[in-house]
Amino acid sequence: MRVRLVTADGVEDRRAEELPALVHGEEGLVWVDIPACDEDAAHALSEVFGFHPLAVRECVERNRVPKMHAYSDHVFVVLHTPERGERGHVHYVELDQFVGRNYLVTVHGPVNPAVPPEAALRETGTVLRRIRAGRLRPSSSWELSHAIVSAMIRTQEEFVETVTKDVWRLEQRVTGGQVGDPEEFLNELFRARHGLLAVRTMGALGAATYGRMQALTGISPAGRPLVADAADRLARVRDLAEGEQEYLHGVIEFYRTVLTIKSTLIGQAQNEEVKRLTEASFAQNEELKKISAWAAIFFAPTFVGTVYGMNFEHMPERHWVAGYPFALALMLLGSVVAYLLFKRRDWL
Repeated sequence: MRVRLVTADGVEDRRAEELPALVHGEEGLVWVDIPACDEDAAHALSEVFGFHPLAVRECVERNRVPKMHAYSDHVFVVLHTPERGERGHVHYVELDQFVGRNYLVTVHGPVNPAVPPEAALRETGTVLRRIRAGRLRPSSSWELSHAIVSAMIRTQEEFVETVTKDVWRLEQRVTGGQVGDPEEFLNELFRARHGLLAVRTMGALGAATYGRMQALTGISPAGRPLVADAADRLARVRDLAEGEQEYLHGVIEFYRTVLTIKSTLIGQAQNEEVKRLTEASFAQNEELKKISAWAAIFFAPTFVGTVYGMNFEHMPERHWVAGYPFALALMLLGSVVAYLLFKRRDWL
């Protein structure tokens, strides 16, 4: 837990033991930054500040959506910023705030171990450096909170810018016909879509949260314009992400059309090949029918010749004078009858 006192002269680091006196004093703006809400930090939130047990528990546990709870003397706010992980995964980096009359408590929520530690402290660190450099002199807790929220919004905008670069690169690959592996390309498309959807959700829910906050009566007159500005900028992040998401949807539809056309062309080519093979098979069948027909025609004389070629002793026609002409006539008759039958069936 890091205790700081922000005055018109700058920012001073103070010891945790001084916190009760600083909170109840009028020296300046007290900023307590908690990198991880451990047992000691939770005890300070409960005993020193007297925060509601549910709010303290939400600092210890992970919150998956932005939220806001208004109390009599402070407002509890939960927001997220995106952090890009491996293979397009988007980590939700949580920051909880207690905005009071003369203090601001920032609690960095639990983060995935895959997220670099400096990513969780990025926005508060940026604001602290601005104060130390003299570029920022917040005189109220709402000014300090607005500066931190503005840094979070810039992170969201930069994330949209990064994903937009990926979307343009993907569009160039589609229009240039250099997609490469279709499966991997589809994965890249949907990773970009996932990133835009994640930051759009952060912007939309954050804008709704700060929109509700504008109606609170406990916010100071100087703080109301800052809350309205944060709501407007969060809504802009939502709109930016939605616009890029629509643009990416167009790229996906274009690629889907290309795949459909290619599939149609391949199907047509396959149909032509099937048609060619069918015609070849039909022609082959016709030839086989002709061969079979001629084989049947020549079978009749062969059959008759085979029967009468058997030299058995007791054949009735063996000594018949008209046997030879009869055999020839029978051969011819069988062949003619077979020929006429096959001709009638269009086999010949």
